[in-house]
Amino acid sequence: MCTGKCAKFIGISLYPLCVVSVIANVILFFPGWQTEPVTKPGEQMTPEVLYLGGIIGGGILVLIPAIHIQATGREGCCNNRCGMFLSIIFAAIGVVGSLYGFVLSVVGMVKGPQCQYRPLKNLTDLVWGRPFNSELENFNEDNYLFNKDLWSTCKYPQDVVEFNIILFSIVLASTGISLILCTIQMLNGLFGCLCGTCRKDKE
Repeated sequence: MCTGKCAKFIGISLYPLCVVSVIANVILFFPGWQTEPVTKPGEQMTPEVLYLGGIIGGGILVLIPAIHIQATGREGCCNNRCGMFLSIIFAAIGVVGSLYGFVLSVVGMVKGPQCQYRPLKNLTDLVWGRPFNSELENFNEDNYLFNKDLWSTCKYPQDVVEFNIILFSIVLASTGISLILCTIQMLNGLFGCLCGTCRKDKE
């Protein structure tokens, strides 16, 4: 496959990944399909959601490179060595954005959701917090992700643990694939810059 066609394929492939990432992040603003946490984000929302990893990282910072990368693969002024060189820079932006969304998703999953639960020292009153909060370096098989019996610790919003795991997994997958595609485009752009785009009449 020539570098121009490869760039076009990568650019088109990034569009749905951007959309999926943004939608998943937006839904995360309504944990357990509740609207109350949005009114009190500092207390009731998982911090990693507020950092907009899916919207900024997997969305905007990948969408902008996707537009240029697709244009690089089309017939026209971008389909040349200069366009390929610029696609390396844009793809690098996509790598940074994807990595940002990917890391936030990992952290959000490992540390767990913000929810109402009963702490061990107080079995009567529900408090807001992160009952599964743990550092990445302490991640092991005892983490709540591997013990479904612990999920009932969160009382409100209902099913917030499953909610967060599923949606953060979607952002994780979409940004992970975007990261791979943008990295490939950096290499593809390098080859296109050095060797051309297989369209001799456009060089």
